[in-house]
Order: sequence, then C-alpha cells, then structure tokens
Amino acid sequence: MNIFESFITAVDSILANKMRSILTMLGVIIGVGAVIGLMSIGDGVNESITGDIQSIGTNLLTVTTDTEVSNGRISLSLDDVEALSDPLNAPDVSGVAAAVQGEQQVVYSGLEEGATVLGVTANYFDINNLNEFAYGDRLTTNDVDTNARVAVIGWTLANDLFGDEFPVGNFIKINGVSYEVVGVLTEEGESITGSADENVYLPISTAQSRLFNYRTRTGAKAVNLIYAQAASEEQTDAAIEQVTEVLRDQHGIAYAGEDDFLIISQADLLSTLDQVTGTLTAFLGAIAGISLLVGGIGIMNIMLVSVTERTREIGIRKAIGALRRDIIAQFLLESILLSLLGGLLGIALGYSMSLVVGNLLDITAVVTTSTVALASGFALGVGLLFGAYPAWRASSLRPIEALRYE
Repeated sequence: MNIFESFITAVDSILANKMRSILTMLGVIIGVGAVIGLMSIGDGVNESITGDIQSIGTNLLTVTTDTEVSNGRISLSLDDVEALSDPLNAPDVSGVAAAVQGEQQVVYSGLEEGATVLGVTANYFDINNLNEFAYGDRLTTNDVDTNARVAVIGWTLANDLFGDEFPVGNFIKINGVSYEVVGVLTEEGESITGSADENVYLPISTAQSRLFNYRTRTGAKAVNLIYAQAASEEQTDAAIEQVTEVLRDQHGIAYAGEDDFLIISQADLLSTLDQVTGTLTAFLGAIAGISLLVGGIGIMNIMLVSVTERTREIGIRKAIGALRRDIIAQFLLESILLSLLGGLLGIALGYSMSLVVGNLLDITAVVTTSTVALASGFALGVGLLFGAYPAWRASSLRPIEALRYE
C-alpha cells in the first residue's frame, strides 16, 4: 500500500464517522483558535502601546519629583527649567517644557465638568507632539509672559461643555475665574500615555498665580513635571547625564546623596513595556496551547477506539500482505489529517476572534504569519505525537489474533 492509498483510506474513515470526527477535532479547533486569537490581540496591544509612545518621541525625558527622598514635597522648580534650557549646561537637550497640574471643576453656561487642568510653558505642545488643533491655536510665549487668562481645551471637554456651539472666543470658569478659550485640540482617544481630550491647558504663570501656588523647600515656584527633549535618539543617554548633573547642582545634592528627582526615558519605558507585553503574550499563548494538548488527548482516545473497532480489518490487511509500516502510515495519516483539518478551522476561528475582540477593545489585532505557522505547526505536532501510539498499537496486532477478534 503506497502513501496515496493510505491517505485515501484515512479520508474514507473520517468521512464514515463525520460527527465523531468533528467532535474529535473540536479540541484542536479551539486550541489553535485560542493561540492565534490571544497572541494576535497581545501583539495588537503591544503595537498600540508602542505607537502611543513613539508618537511622542523616544528622545523625550520626563522628570518628576522622587517623593520618597523629598518627603512628599515637590522638588522641581522653574529655576530648574531655566537652568536646563541653557545650552551651555545641557548641550544635548534641544528643548525644555514644564507643567503644573491638578483636578478642577470647569464651568460654562451652567454646565460643570471635572477636568485635569495643566499650567504649561508655551513650547509644551511642540515637545509633547500636541500640534493638531480642531479650532483656534496654542498658547503663546506672550500668554505666559503676561499671565493671560486664556485656555486650550481637549476635544471631549469642548463637546461636553459647548455641544454644537463654537468654543473659541467663549469663556469658561475655573475656580470662579473666567478664561477665554483660544484653541481646541483634535480628538486623541485613550492611550497608555494618557489622553488630552478632557484636559485644560493654561499659561504656566497664570496657573501658578491663581490655582497651583506650589513652592519648593527653597521657596521657588514649583512644577510637577519637566519635559526635556534630547537633540536626537542617539543623544538620549548623554542628555540624561546632563539633566542629572544640572539638577543635582541646582538642588545642592552632594556626590553620594540621593537624587530627589526621577528621570523617565521614553525609550526605557518602551523597552520595559515591550518586555511586559511580550511576556504576557507568550503566557497567553502557552495557556491556549494547553487546549491543543487536550485536543491531542482526544485524538489519541478516538484513534485507540478506531483501532479496536477495526481490528478485523487490520488482520485482513496483514493477512493479504500489508506491512507494519503500511498500518502505521494508515492510522498516523488519519490522526494527522484530523489535526490539520482542526488546525485550518482553528485558524479561521482565531482570525475571527481577533477581529471581534480587537473591535471591542478598540485596537487592531495583529495576525502575523509566524503566529499562524506556530499554531499550525503545533497542531501538526499534536497529530503526530498523539497518533503515534495508536498507529504503533495497530501495527503490532498479530494477524491470526486480529482475525479471531469479534
């Protein structure tokens, strides 16, 4: 019996027991589908997070207060911003922005909405890649210099407060003070780096004098965040060293003293998140792979039943000259065929699942060739592994005993 005849015999056996074959394949279908679906969603989440971070720029450094070292007091100030902005102090830093922030109630025409209010320097929008405006424009250096009562607001907040009314030129109230809306940012949506859609941006000088009069230990005007942009991604490490040296000098920190600030690199954050999401995706794939093993056990079980049911057939084949390898090929091909058919249906299930869940989570699931190949290869391996013993057992039957079997 050649391999083609063995294949035809395997197909005939599967078609003769359609319902049993479908139920046998079900474990493989679910397993392959789960592996493809979960890994594709994991890759989609990873790509979404990476895109969010890269949209800001991997050369951006965020400086915050280390509250454990500073005993809960803000340690950063506008003096630090000025020192970092000097190219003689930090030649590899191309731009520095700062922000103070807090939660406030924003009021317009009787409507009241909670929002994060940020007092920012004029270059904040450029450094944080907030350059697209639905209406109006950004804050200016003159707004900061003159303590202007003007505001830029996020897309969602603008819709909640103004509805169909044009927002630019109207006045909102924060803590009882009126601010003219001069710009509305385009819709961003939620992301790992946060969303500007419900934020309000004021000139930092205005916010510090009217809302957030924070002070450092030395009495300087405090800021919550400093953003330092390295001249290029390759200069990020040098920029970190320069920012560290400048801030240590500004804060009078001794050589062996602890820094009262933290520097977070977008590149480091991206690397860490890649590791976390990669590990999570692999973990989810491994869990889904257990379903494939369960499906393999189901294949072995049904193949053993098939060997028992076809004992006389095996005896007849051997009696008329079939070799052990012919019997092994016949049952092993049947096992592999069941597994591969289940794998193909599982690919369709996994792809459909990734699209549905991706839409629900508002991400684009990434179905890669490697993921499909991994799941398909695993399904083939399951067919080989769990079909080997039944095939060997069938080939080991002695013809005379098999012919006597009732």
